[in-house]
Amino acid sequence: MPPLPDDLARITAATLQHYNERAAAFWEGTRDHDVRQNVEALLRHIEGAPPWRILDFGCGPGRDLATFRALGHEAIGLDGSPQLAALARAHSGCEVWEQDFLALALPAGRFDGIFANASLFHVPRRELPRVLGQLHATLRTGGVLFASNPRGDNEEGWNGARYGAYHDLEAWRAFLQAAGFAELEHYYRPPGLPREQQPWLASVWRKLPAEG
Repeated sequence: MPPLPDDLARITAATLQHYNERAAAFWEGTRDHDVRQNVEALLRHIEGAPPWRILDFGCGPGRDLATFRALGHEAIGLDGSPQLAALARAHSGCEVWEQDFLALALPAGRFDGIFANASLFHVPRRELPRVLGQLHATLRTGGVLFASNPRGDNEEGWNGARYGAYHDLEAWRAFLQAAGFAELEHYYRPPGLPREQQPWLASVWRKLPAEG
């Protein structure tokens, strides 16, 4: 794989340094977050008999990995931060791959579902088609991708030491459809609040069969 341009390398390095330096605090601050709505949104759309192979993309310190394993599924985590990956292994007992989101090496057709909870927004817009294509390729045909990201007006840039891209529904749909996914559902979080108090856009997508 060719080297990343300098600006992309800087984005990756700074964002990962932020998480590496705050890994323990990130675990303490997020371990009790209730994301059952998101877990259930992924699982109810996966077809075939369980247990399923699930990739937790951007698994962080392992909260959701532990949930998938407790439900009986074969869960593998992926995170670019060595410190978060180590915590995820300790908290979940699952295999965790240390991979930069912008330099992925994923097996083809391996997973029934991908859980990308609060992770894909770190991918710059210009790199998103490539990354989505790699996630599409690692799903089996008919597999399901769940994504939840902070929504915005299609702006991107630095938020402190972290880089983020903030999409509205229409722009996000365009990226996913161009990558070969069909929309299954979307919703905003946290549930039960006015839209202006729901900063998260969650969506669920199915990998379409290849044309030809």
